[in-house]
Amino acid sequence: MKKLLSYSIVLFVLTIILLLIIPLPEAMVDVAIILNMSLSLMILVITMTIKDALEFSIFPSLLLITTLFRLGINVSTTRNILTSAGSSGQIIKAFGDFILQGNVVVGLVIYMIIVLMQFLVITKGAERVSEVAARFTLDAMPGKQMAIDADLNSGLIDEQEAKARREKIQREADFYGSMDGATKIVKGDSVMSLITTAINLVGGSIVGLVQGGGTIGEVLNTYSIATVGDGLVGQIPSLLISVATGMIVTRAVSEGSLNEDISKQFKAQPVAIMISGIVIAVLVVIPGMPVLQLAIISVGLITGGYLLYRRMGEEPGLAVAGGGVMGAGGQGPTLRGYSPEGESGGQEEPEPQKPVSEEEFFKDVNNVYSLLSVEAIEMEFGYSLIPLVDESVGGRLINRIIIFRRQYAQDMGFVIPSIRLRDSSALNTNQYCIKIKGEEVARGEILIDYFLALEPENPEKEIDGIETIEPAYGIPSKWIRPEDREMAEIYGYTVIDPLSVLVTHLSEVVKQHAHELITRQEVIHLVENIKKTSPELIEEAFPNFISYSLFQKLLTSLLKEGVPIKDLETIIETALETISDTGLPVRDVDGLIENIRTALKRTITRMYCEDGSMKVITLDSELERTMVGCLSKGERGYYLALSPDVLQSLVNQLTGQLKKFSGLTQTPVVLTSQVMRVHFYRLIEQFYPNVRVLSFNEISNNVQIQSIGSLTLENRGRMGA
Repeated sequence: MKKLLSYSIVLFVLTIILLLIIPLPEAMVDVAIILNMSLSLMILVITMTIKDALEFSIFPSLLLITTLFRLGINVSTTRNILTSAGSSGQIIKAFGDFILQGNVVVGLVIYMIIVLMQFLVITKGAERVSEVAARFTLDAMPGKQMAIDADLNSGLIDEQEAKARREKIQREADFYGSMDGATKIVKGDSVMSLITTAINLVGGSIVGLVQGGGTIGEVLNTYSIATVGDGLVGQIPSLLISVATGMIVTRAVSEGSLNEDISKQFKAQPVAIMISGIVIAVLVVIPGMPVLQLAIISVGLITGGYLLYRRMGEEPGLAVAGGGVMGAGGQGPTLRGYSPEGESGGQEEPEPQKPVSEEEFFKDVNNVYSLLSVEAIEMEFGYSLIPLVDESVGGRLINRIIIFRRQYAQDMGFVIPSIRLRDSSALNTNQYCIKIKGEEVARGEILIDYFLALEPENPEKEIDGIETIEPAYGIPSKWIRPEDREMAEIYGYTVIDPLSVLVTHLSEVVKQHAHELITRQEVIHLVENIKKTSPELIEEAFPNFISYSLFQKLLTSLLKEGVPIKDLETIIETALETISDTGLPVRDVDGLIENIRTALKRTITRMYCEDGSMKVITLDSELERTMVGCLSKGERGYYLALSPDVLQSLVNQLTGQLKKFSGLTQTPVVLTSQVMRVHFYRLIEQFYPNVRVLSFNEISNNVQIQSIGSLTLENRGRMGA
């Protein structure tokens, strides 16, 4: 029995198909009509109460089933009308009598108005909305993927959350693509309803006159009742399904259910409600207008709007934010050294108590030494950006930095040093700069009262805004007003708030320079931390075989190429094993690093593998053999000596091949042999620092390698410099 119930939908669809062939008695037709109306009403209520279209992802398939059900009922009712002298159940007769009310012409006109309204307005509108939603959803996919990567890089989400969001984006694309096709079914159903109406009226009248023997008036009256009733019992469920279709494809910009959204957004506009009530009251001056009805509605609107206005004044949380952080003429906060320390947020560090005269303060030589300190990471802000940092006015930058630091430590195994936040009069009001060890490495400009819209490849329409370049990835963008945000998302733009732009830029800069930030003190701290769990390993390795200087060099090289150093135990074990085999002193540091990378191949593979496959650019075998022959030995080991024309050829080829990764979420990867890996990385690092060079030994065996491009030896001339 349970197994039979699991196939209930299959049996239901098969029964619907049988309706097209087997005649049904009138009582069964009434049951089918009631069931159809109930199912359509249920679907409409569900679409109005869900918060996300994907909560009702079966809707496209359900749309096909309900349409097929209505068509089956139409065939059965038409057969009964034509063969039973216009009789096809009590429901059809009741609907026909109610609409016609003894006047065939008026009844048919009203029926045609209902049908055309459903066909031309609701069905056609839902079809257009579905087409636009499907197109914009597909166009916005790359931008949404990029936004997910930005959140992941900034530490707002973890890998699991990023994977869930990517799956949701894919499901949305599949859903709206299915809806685009499913709305064509609704449109065809409406057309078929008109054809069925004509068949019932014309065909029934002919059958009644030829076979029934009644008068023309009696025949027309009988079959018009049956036609209108049959049409209505099909059009009402069709109308409900069409409305549900429009509802579900417009859930993209909603935050809750339809009831919640309407209630919340109307309550947020009490002034508009009161103005509407005043305008309705003015209509009383028009002669002949119903004064009582206008007065009741006007008083209700004005009273309701006023009560909402008072409630918003008493509860500031209900008010719509309309202004900036500071009032007119207010003085903004000044940063003098916020440092996001610990999980509780940053604390303002007190300034040293200076004497009245600066000259007197620096008479003490110990105070002069305070000028020599260099912060590992600094961010300086223009005056307008201070509200993003100052927690007293709701600034959340410090909390976001804390989240990013924690996420980076979990992913990479390295704790980012404190980030010093300062205001700077040397910057423009909307500018900020990022410094590493006292030197500026990046600069950007953001508008805190705007949103940044990342342009898609082929936007449906242009949106007004201030042209700019996204600072972290260099994507053409526009600063748009907050009220244009929803429209920009509809057009396929990816919209990011100013704080996320700032945090994303900071996170990318920190990742690029992480290898510069790992100090000897931090290395000792990491070793002492792993000593708590593996004391024997640390005692054997340090300092007899591995010096702290060598270990810092190993970790720096791994971080520079984006390899996590979280698995310190494996790194130390591999280094210890390699040094034990080759002996001291360590002469081949590059070979030692390659062995460590091979030991970390599962970690490296996970970073660049998607769905069990990795897309790479490979080196032609002839090119790689020739490059191996060009290795020369210097004082610091081997280096690759290529002629300038060959180097230029490789860079040009790589530039073209990297374009193939533009539509992908995977980081560009070049695959080489283990011998050539480090030398090829050093060759292209100055041109493409974000391109990862991997060897075959660093990829797990269960990963499918997909080559999407290859670098070849175009210049057959002299390879050496």
